[in-house]
Parts: sequence; structure tokens; C-alpha cells
Amino acid sequence: MNKTLLLIPTFNEVENVYPLYLEIRKHTNRADLLFIDDNSPDGTAEKIREIIKADPNVKLLVREEKLGIGSAHLRGISYAYNKKYETLITMDADFTHNPKSIQKLINKKQDADVIVASRYLSRNGISDWNLFRKILAISGHYLTKKLLNMKYDSTGAFRLYNLKNIKKEVFGLIESDSYSFFFESLFILSLNNYKIAEVPIKLSSRTYGSSKMKIGDAWHSIKFLIQTAYLSKVYRDSYIWYPTYIKAKKSKSAAEAEWDRYWKMNRKKRKVLYDTLAVFYRVFIIRPYLNYFIRQTFKKNSKILHAGCGGGQVDSDVIKTMDITALDISTEALNRYKYLYKNKCRVLHGDIMDIPSKSNTYDGIYNLGVMEHLNKKEIKKTLGEFHRVLKPGGKIVLFWPPFFGISVIFLNSVHFLLNTILRRNIRLHPHEVSKVKSKKQIQYLLQKSNFRLTGYHFGVRDLFTYVVVVGEKNQLVSHNRK
Repeated sequence: MNKTLLLIPTFNEVENVYPLYLEIRKHTNRADLLFIDDNSPDGTAEKIREIIKADPNVKLLVREEKLGIGSAHLRGISYAYNKKYETLITMDADFTHNPKSIQKLINKKQDADVIVASRYLSRNGISDWNLFRKILAISGHYLTKKLLNMKYDSTGAFRLYNLKNIKKEVFGLIESDSYSFFFESLFILSLNNYKIAEVPIKLSSRTYGSSKMKIGDAWHSIKFLIQTAYLSKVYRDSYIWYPTYIKAKKSKSAAEAEWDRYWKMNRKKRKVLYDTLAVFYRVFIIRPYLNYFIRQTFKKNSKILHAGCGGGQVDSDVIKTMDITALDISTEALNRYKYLYKNKCRVLHGDIMDIPSKSNTYDGIYNLGVMEHLNKKEIKKTLGEFHRVLKPGGKIVLFWPPFFGISVIFLNSVHFLLNTILRRNIRLHPHEVSKVKSKKQIQYLLQKSNFRLTGYHFGVRDLFTYVVVVGEKNQLVSHNRK
């Protein structure tokens, strides 16, 4: 079998497919051809079957209906991976892409993971096109450059993918099944640090038939482009494929499964306004607030456990000054954390109520927005584990929402509106069953777990959202791990 596959989606291209096949074979016999036809009513599939009789290296997949150009490319990409092809070249069936240029892509393939045939590297790249197509192309190129910060020809289908270099799972992050596929796929590949290069080409007008791109398609692509530019800021994690540094257990606890679902960051189930506010709050309010208390509580290079670390978005400064071990019950969260900070930290998969560390290991422990999700019994077990793994004199810093916090009042009001008034059954975040009621309550909980309360802070620094609890390990009682 050849190591290169040439993918050509078709719909009503009966007049083009045979001349195109002949022209391709003039320039390459070292590639298999895959046509994906969306059940063309003009007999395109029958014409391709005639070609296959003479050339067994030509393949055909017929889909039951017109499912979109993007979905055809994704189907072809999946086919290429499943059949172990190392290189995939994609092009249109209408002679817009000249088969002579295939060799240009192949000659460049050692230089990058994706080679894009660009209309914009030469002055006459689209000189043969009519005014409408020129306006669409130039507008699309301008918008992808400005909104997605991509200098490449991001809306064209003429490309080469080095599949042996690209993880198959990265393509699973793509949502678009229409023309938006082209800029979304290149954007995701770029975000995942794949190298992209370009070669100049000149595009011809169609040989037969009419363009499949309509005004409605262009409008949909513009909307999707704006949406992608915005959502990639709010849900950046959902555009990244994370290597599996830590594998999930075959049998998960209910808590582990729940938190894994939470950290999957599914863009299709987005709560955009809430998540936008949450990102802003984490970056501009909580991160500086966390930095302040870490500096105040711990010496530089202290060995600290972030217990319930999540994706670690707020740790970017702390990790530069402290020796951080990140602990979470969710492997999804830990893989994000490890990808974000690489060798600057250690990650530890486990439950904060049963920490997989030896006694007297850490100088300190901190967490943000964790304790409120635990019931009284779980809080006691967690604080007991914190005491066990801390060194003598070790401290805890807990960011713990109170009943009287502004964010709690606001979210309770939103949930009342959504679920009681509008009956939408929407939950913006996991349930919080143990919010702070008073300083006396926290002092009691810490004393029961052999901690001394040394700090209790609630103020404007975080817009009255968290009570920050600082406690020191009481050294009179020793906890030995069984």
C-alpha cells in the first residue's frame, strides 16, 4: 500500500472526476486516491466506480446524503489514520486546485506538520476568480488573521498533513462540519503547537459546474469564526489535546467520575456568560489574591501540596516560587495541570481524604474552592489527612466560600431564576454543601483536627468572595498512616 493518500470530496462533479483523475496520475502514481461522495444525484459515484475498475488504488466512500464539506474531510482523515497512511493530501474536485501543485506540497513536507497551499503568497493567486469569490476569499483571510491571529491561508482545502507527526485525537477537537472546518482545523493544530508552512499556488476558476459556496455558507462561517475567536479565550482548554500523563483507573469512584466529567470542558454544553466571568475572576482577582497569601504564609521554595488543584490556571505565579505537588481526584484535571506546567511540578492522583503521600512530607497545603463541596464527615477526614502529611509547624491556606459572600448570593439568585422561575434545571457549578458560617465555626473545625487558627480573612481583595483560612499544625498529636 502507498503511504500517501489523496482525499477528494465530491458532490455533483461527474464531469470533473475522470479528467481530474487523469491529470493527477500524470503527476503522481505514488498516492492512493479516496473520493468521498455525498450521494450525488448526477452520477458522480458511478463515474468513480468506472475509474476503480482500471485503478485499484482508487477508493470510494459514498455517504447517504450531503453532510457538509468539513465532515467529509474529517471522515477522510479518520480513514487515513485507520488505514495507516503517513501522509494525507486534500484537494477539491473542480480543478480549482491544479494537480501540478501536488508535488510542491510533497517537496515541502519535511519542513512542517501541515503544508498549506496559499493563494496569498503571490499577487495573482486568485486573479482568475470572479469578483464574488474574490471578495469572499479576501474577507475570510482578513478575518482569520485578525480574529484568530493566523497568518496562513486558513480557508483553503488544498493541504498536506503529516499524519505520522499529528495525534489523531487532535482532529477530534474539531466541531465544524461545514466550510468553517478549514480555519477551525488549522487554528486547533496551531494551538496544539504543530508546525505549519505554506507554498504559493495560483487557483483557477471551476472547469465545470458552479461553486458550492453560497451566501448562507459564508455567513455561517463568519459567525462561527467570531464564536471561535471568543470561545478559545474562555474555553482554551477545550481546544487543546492533553497527553495522558496519568491514566484513569478502570473502575472509578462516583466522585472521580463526576469530576472527570466536569473537567472535560465540553464546548457543546457551554455556559458562556458564567464561564467568561469565572475566567476573568480567576485571572484578575483570585490569582493575585492567592499569590499574596502564599507569599505571606510560606518561605520561598517551600514544599507545598495544592490539594484539589483542578486545571491549575491560578498557579502560574506560585509555581515559580514554590515546590508544588498538585493533587486531584480527576485525571482529566491532572493531565491539564501537567501539560500546562510540564516539569515545573509533580502531579499526584488521589483523594484529599486519603492522600497518597507519607506523613510529615509538606511544608504547606492550600486549596481554592474545594472544602465547600464536602460534608462534615468528609471535612474532618480531609483536615486529618492534611495534619498527617504536614511537617511540624506546617500550615494550611484554604479559600472557602461563606454563606454571606457576594458570589454565593449572586449565584443563588441566578439559580433561583433559572430553576425556580424559568424551570430550566441548570447547575452552573457543582453543589456547595458546606459554606463558611462564622469564624467560630472554622476555629472549632480546625481544633477538632489538631490545627490552630492563625488567620481568618474576608474582604475587598477578592470582592468578598472567599474567606481565607490559615491554620498551623498542632504538633502535640501525631497521626500515623495505617
